[in-house]
Amino acid sequence: MSIALSAVSPASPIAENPIRVMVVDDAVVVRGLVSRWIQEEPGMEVVASLRTGREAVDQLERADPDVVILDIEMPDLDGISALPLLLEKRRDLVVIMASTLTLRNAEISLKALSLGAADYIPKPETNRGVTTSPTFRHDLIEKIRNLGARRALSAQTIARRQAPATTGRFTVDARQAPARAAPYHHTPSTPIKLRPFANTPPRILLIGSSTGGPQALNTIIASLTSVIDRAPVLITQHMPPTFTTILAEHLTRASGRPAREAVDGEPVVAGRIYVAPGGRHMLVNRHNTEVTIKLDDGPLVNFCKPAVDPLFISASQVWGAAILALVLTGMGSDGARGGADIAASGGSIIAQDEATSVVWGMPGAAAHAGICSAVMPLDQIPQKVVRLFSGERQ
Repeated sequence: MSIALSAVSPASPIAENPIRVMVVDDAVVVRGLVSRWIQEEPGMEVVASLRTGREAVDQLERADPDVVILDIEMPDLDGISALPLLLEKRRDLVVIMASTLTLRNAEISLKALSLGAADYIPKPETNRGVTTSPTFRHDLIEKIRNLGARRALSAQTIARRQAPATTGRFTVDARQAPARAAPYHHTPSTPIKLRPFANTPPRILLIGSSTGGPQALNTIIASLTSVIDRAPVLITQHMPPTFTTILAEHLTRASGRPAREAVDGEPVVAGRIYVAPGGRHMLVNRHNTEVTIKLDDGPLVNFCKPAVDPLFISASQVWGAAILALVLTGMGSDGARGGADIAASGGSIIAQDEATSVVWGMPGAAAHAGICSAVMPLDQIPQKVVRLFSGERQ
């Protein structure tokens, strides 16, 4: 079986139409450093560097950014207060919240996602930490590149649909065209081969996600209470320490079932949701008949810790064909390598489709690797999971 899906290529920037970025932070050192990083990247430019949320709201239309990097703690008008005002002016604006790693800021960042922010990025606690952190720089640039490209693609698609047809070709009316073309383009549709689902019902649910993941996880988990009651659920979401604590609390409220950061050595049992803690990889081990959590403080995997691949790889060795794994929205390709091990051991994988993903990196990589049994919109995944755990094969 195969289906045709399109994929975003990150390799074809249109240099003359860069992603336009507004940087909003009350720390002059941070503003200057982040602005310099962005200016050094091909296909990006800084169109405004501002001190407060009020300035961002006032100058939004003049600066006309694609992406806003919005600090949470600022004088006059803070980030969480400025966010809805910015989105009211530009509904398609990509806003990336920036905050230090505190419980309060983690809660605010997740609230911002529910209010329409595209993503968040944790900042080192000091200006020196910002200056010396290669991970912060890498993550920030990748978020701008991926989220900015997706917004431009959406604008380009809308313009093309509105454009008049002439002599058998589509042309874009100058009055309808977006101000800037997309910095990245779709590659031609590529057939995606799907594998059959496993012959036996799954007994364990694994989920991997990144950008857009918190919202997707809440949607999924809220509809899976019957599955959670009879099977363990293990989740790796790309998140730093503190943020995963808040995420687990949100999942508890969404599901009505206990969700918490996993603890090294604890048994894996049905009825619980285990969240990989920020800063450590979550794996599983089998000891006789008992399966336990193993937390690993090793190096980054796919630029992440926690990463999805370590969980998937270790789980494939423990549960094999009894696994159902979900690869949800996120940048990069984390989960594809571990997903291949799950598929090889007889387990099944469902990837979120491109249309409902904030970024179709991780699920797209899994889909194109030929390891998935389904590629589905987010709102259809919970029903499919319930049916599979009830014995349905297809």
